[in-house]
Amino acid sequence: MSLAPSASTTAHSRRAMRGTPCIGREPTCGSLARGRRAMRVRGAIQVDTVMPRPGARVAAGLEVPSYEHVRAAYERVTEGVVRSRCTHSAALSEQTGMNLHLKHEWEQFTGSFKERGARNALLALDAEQRARGVIAASAGNHALALAYHGKLLNIPVTVIMPSIAPLTKITKCRKLGARVILEGDTIADAAAHAHATYVTKEGLKYINGFDDFEIISGAGSVGIEMLEDVRNADAVVIPVGGGGLIAGVALAIKQLKPNCLVIGVEPERCASMSMALAAGEPVKAPTTATLADGLAVPTVGPRSFQTVKDLIDKVVLVSESDIAVAMLRLLENEKLIQEGAGISGLAACLAGKLPELQGKTVVVAMCGGNIDTSTLGYVLERGLVADGRLVRFSCVVPDRPGGIAGLCNKIAKVGASIKHIVHERAWLQEESHCVLVDVECEVTDMNMSESLFNEINENYTLKTANFGPLSKRQQLKSKMGSKLTDDVTNPITACEVMDDDCEIVYPSTDEDAED
Repeated sequence: MSLAPSASTTAHSRRAMRGTPCIGREPTCGSLARGRRAMRVRGAIQVDTVMPRPGARVAAGLEVPSYEHVRAAYERVTEGVVRSRCTHSAALSEQTGMNLHLKHEWEQFTGSFKERGARNALLALDAEQRARGVIAASAGNHALALAYHGKLLNIPVTVIMPSIAPLTKITKCRKLGARVILEGDTIADAAAHAHATYVTKEGLKYINGFDDFEIISGAGSVGIEMLEDVRNADAVVIPVGGGGLIAGVALAIKQLKPNCLVIGVEPERCASMSMALAAGEPVKAPTTATLADGLAVPTVGPRSFQTVKDLIDKVVLVSESDIAVAMLRLLENEKLIQEGAGISGLAACLAGKLPELQGKTVVVAMCGGNIDTSTLGYVLERGLVADGRLVRFSCVVPDRPGGIAGLCNKIAKVGASIKHIVHERAWLQEESHCVLVDVECEVTDMNMSESLFNEINENYTLKTANFGPLSKRQQLKSKMGSKLTDDVTNPITACEVMDDDCEIVYPSTDEDAED
């Protein structure tokens, strides 16, 4: 039977003939079931046509799953993964103005939704490939999920981890029986090493953590459970990194309840899906360090993108302070802990990024709870700052007995609690009979914060003042007026919450200016 290739398929094959990496080719064990490619020769051109499995389609040279595959994955993995709870949160519903439900995917054994796709991908292997084993490049949850289910299914798992991988996750993977190899400084370096050495030489099957056919299908089982538990859902809110989770969930949601909105949430510091949707194809997004490190994927998976591009209704971005405040709110209201990536969906709801969902029934995916305790500590403190409940200021106090005691009495008068206080004389060269006092206080809310500011501003000369969110601080700064001095010898700065740049309260000299 003749296979007539499309123009896009022909162009795709020509690129492969010239030696250009072909985006449609995923590392496979070479079996017909995994490759499904038919070859023929037309003149001097070799045509490589993707033959999709039943129910799948081909887009941009890639085999793309459908709801049929999500449903099959759901039935396949049900007995091997946790049927996570989907609970209503009265407190968070009141704060967001939504009827909010939380899907607790952190309840999986390894702490994230990644187990669904990992188990599905392992179960889909033929007997020969199961004996050889699989390989992945990962520094986190995907590695843990593969290692755990590989152990349960007696399938050898090799994980290539970059040098940036947390020591705790390296140790956990080894305890789960995976062969862990440290290579390269980035995930890209680790992936290249995996392909060049272990896929080619040992015949291992490479499983991409977010763009593998079976990974997407397995992740979609989350969407089925969401609608089983909350049948009247008006929207689901899903964190977006490489795109595998939202692609699978969207397939399920749009099949079972087409009018239910599918909304993605990304960190501002890695808006890869937003840029891909705007460009009409995956593009590399500028990426900087973020609390949602699990979502910091510079380029969304091409298969995931082709799956979800026509199903996703909206993508919004959240800031670092949005994420920090969400972690604080979740801990205070639900007594739960999430990693930055896992809580991004809730962050969008709490930050008012989705006003169209007011009064609607919304299900938010809580994707992962793997966060280091040290990271949790400083994130919660930053959340307090962003929430206006941890304030800091420096002021000039007379250098005489009782001077600092007087300042402490002013703080106590408004009900604030001092966390840290330090004083020094060297930096006040024009104030020979005064000391500079730097104070960090806890307050109950923004009203107490403003009362504290007014009390200190009326009685002392403020050098710096950080009394909460940026918008509020700008209002307070305007009240300071002439009390801001031009003393450039004072090195104290007022840093914006969670931002890279610091706003120097005093003007810089020419020598300090950047090029």
